[in-house]
Amino acid sequence: MVPDEAYQYMGVVHLLHHFRWTWIGLVAMDDDNGDRFFHTVVPLLSQNGICFAFTMRTFKMAYKEEMLMLALKLQEQYPVLEKSKANVIFVYGEPPALQILGVLLNLAETTSFHRLGRVWIATSQWNFESLNIGTMWDIQTFHGAISFTVHANQPPGFQQFLQNVKPSWMKGDGFIQDFWEQSFNCSLKSSSQQGEIKELCTGKEKLESIPGIFFEMRMTGHSYNVYNAVYAVAHALHAMYINRYRHRRVEVGERKKIHDVQSWQLHSILKGISFNNSAGDTVHFDENGKLITDYDVTNWITFSNGSFVRVKVGKLDPSAPQSQALILNDEQIEWHRNFNQVLPISVCSVNCRPGYSRKRKEGEQFCCFDCAECPKGMVSSHKDTYVCVKCPEDRYPNKDRSQCILKTISYLSYKEPLGISLAILAVSFSLITVLVLGNFVKHQETPIVKANNRSLTYTLLISLLLCFLCSLLFIGQPVKVTCVLRQTAFGIIFSVALSTVFAKTITVVLAFIATKPGSTVRKWMGKKLANSIVLSFSLIQATICLLWLCSSPPFSARDMHSVDGEIVLECNEGSTAMFYIVLSYMGILAFVSFLVAFLARKLPDSFNEAKFITFSMLVFCSVWLSFIPSYLSTKGKFMVAVEIFSILASSAGLLGCIFFPKCYIIILKPELNNREMLIRRNNK
Repeated sequence: MVPDEAYQYMGVVHLLHHFRWTWIGLVAMDDDNGDRFFHTVVPLLSQNGICFAFTMRTFKMAYKEEMLMLALKLQEQYPVLEKSKANVIFVYGEPPALQILGVLLNLAETTSFHRLGRVWIATSQWNFESLNIGTMWDIQTFHGAISFTVHANQPPGFQQFLQNVKPSWMKGDGFIQDFWEQSFNCSLKSSSQQGEIKELCTGKEKLESIPGIFFEMRMTGHSYNVYNAVYAVAHALHAMYINRYRHRRVEVGERKKIHDVQSWQLHSILKGISFNNSAGDTVHFDENGKLITDYDVTNWITFSNGSFVRVKVGKLDPSAPQSQALILNDEQIEWHRNFNQVLPISVCSVNCRPGYSRKRKEGEQFCCFDCAECPKGMVSSHKDTYVCVKCPEDRYPNKDRSQCILKTISYLSYKEPLGISLAILAVSFSLITVLVLGNFVKHQETPIVKANNRSLTYTLLISLLLCFLCSLLFIGQPVKVTCVLRQTAFGIIFSVALSTVFAKTITVVLAFIATKPGSTVRKWMGKKLANSIVLSFSLIQATICLLWLCSSPPFSARDMHSVDGEIVLECNEGSTAMFYIVLSYMGILAFVSFLVAFLARKLPDSFNEAKFITFSMLVFCSVWLSFIPSYLSTKGKFMVAVEIFSILASSAGLLGCIFFPKCYIIILKPELNNREMLIRRNNK
């Protein structure tokens, strides 16, 4: 019938988890029971993530003469209670130890110390009832305490019996007589044995007038267990009698004799006992002979006059699953007045917010920790997380690093302002190139068009047109076809344009040398030389691109990591080395063209395009030299935008520097577009 303390300890763990209390104090008696308590509870708390801030031992002695002396000894430990951040104290002990603890707290509060407001948690031994000792201390210190009490019910007629009980009914019962005299401070006899003069008891005193700290009018858990124990033994005796009656022959007129029964003979019968008591509860035992019963979670409400009220705020069912073992009604609980009815907090360290993880303090218990922000790319979505976790590849941490957000798909699209602007720019330059080409075709018989090799001029204009148009391959969602065509088409077309520029430069130089008397260069002049230069240099680039496509061609890919919060759809170059070889070859062509044009810039104007080619190559080289650091320093769709801008800018530089001066003469100064004017200018 004695409650199993192991169930109650686990119930305390459930209670601490329920209110998220992880930093508590432990108080127990200084005896063998206290030692067993610490050996059992400390590992249990640690296994369930709860630490203790301090431990304290109380004395079991209950004599009045010694109690003050022991309390004064314990007062030395009071600063530990007062200064600790633990607002919850788990206390274990019998009523005498509780009395000493109460005296200690009251003595401390009447001296220089402050009133101690804590949440006291106790097992079923917790009890305020005591004989006269309650007048020595104020129980309000324990206001709001929570204890696990054995489930109790009220048998019918019990309170009526207590209301009507008279000491005269209990003749021969010395306990009732002593209790009556001490409770009502009167005497049932005419004179006291101690020679003290007391008023005579009238016999009409009422038990309900006694303060609750001394006597409760309701049946408590301990009394309820005694009540059930008596009935359990009665049922066992009855079962034994019935069993013997059935197995013995009874003669007519013979009186049945009840043989003496030894206690051990009832053990086997008690294990199988199961009955409903008068209060309506079922009483039965498990296979180990332990009473199967629930525990009431009791909230103790105290008052200044020394009275108190027990309020049932929940129950503990040991037979229920772990997650459902403890049922609490939080709204019914009344906390110590120091907390102003706000849920007390009892932790060593403040909870780490989502986005942070616990970092253990050196030399401290695991409940004491610092909060460290999650590293980049990692999150913690719950409070007090021990380890931050990395987001999946398709998600990224939010600003607070408290959750993973789905990444957005990103690529240079025709639907966004940047993509639209670049597309419009490419189409505009393409139209301008077409207009220039049409203008040159229209005036193909004029001296200024003839003087600069018409076939090379047309080839250059067409290649520039294709350069502008190939930039459109870089806009839109990358697919396999566009990825293969992007860099290869760009590399080959630009190589044709640069080869043509180089051919025009060589043509200018050879044309000037051929005009000198006795020059043998004249035989090299003609379309064959120019065409062979364009064709051979372009074929070299085409061969490089073919090797690129055969070895490691570009392909569409998803870049999960370059840009935070985005999945970049891009064209992976396949072989980065081949990509830079293509760019390097174009750079060599541009540099050679620039060098030759620069050396020929002072040749006579009538034959000379070298000045314009020099300036156009200077623009071209400047654009692509700035492209490399810009390309390497950007990510995602902006890398593509940088390359498109470089293509458009370099192509526009060639178009503007080489052809706009000629278009100016053809359209706005047609009088200068004749042989006489060219010769006159040359003579000057």
